[in-house]
Amino acid sequence: MNAYTESVRTGRGRGELWDGVALRRTREILCAGARERTLEVGVGTGANLRHYPPQVRLTAIDRDPGMVSLARERAEELGVPGRFLEGDAAALDFPDESFETVVCTMTLGVIDDQEAALREMHRVLVPGGRLLTADRIDHTRFPARLWERRREHPRRLPRDVAVEAGFQVGHHDRLFFGLIERMVAHRP
Repeated sequence: MNAYTESVRTGRGRGELWDGVALRRTREILCAGARERTLEVGVGTGANLRHYPPQVRLTAIDRDPGMVSLARERAEELGVPGRFLEGDAAALDFPDESFETVVCTMTLGVIDDQEAALREMHRVLVPGGRLLTADRIDHTRFPARLWERRREHPRRLPRDVAVEAGFQVGHHDRLFFGLIERMVAHRP
């Protein structure tokens, strides 16, 4: 077993490689704000699972079926009930207004079309529902942003894209010398 496979198997895979004390605390803070029916977009290996309040009815998706399987196993180990499904953030397979909360940590930066994904998150939230995110934003800094402009769907600051998708941003701040942005927004 190589180091990457072991890191994924033990739950220190995608997204969690960034996990130090600050990001772990960010996960705790964001997930504590989850209410009722909650959708986690980009569940990965399930780094957030241990931080959800017990009353949350969790549905978690990831585009990678292997990650969905690992998250499901982790949830079983932790005793966290939920539905774990393969899914595309830019084309969520849920009816309008299905969730009170959407959580998305360390995922927006790897989604091909952030704008489509955030529009979908807006669509599946009930009015007043919360969007809770933390993500890398190093691509918005010079010189990386010059390369971003060449992409079909250049990544931008998640809060700017969220506002364009119809969200109202209530709070945002930056961690890790400005490389990660944390945001709390809601659907009006």
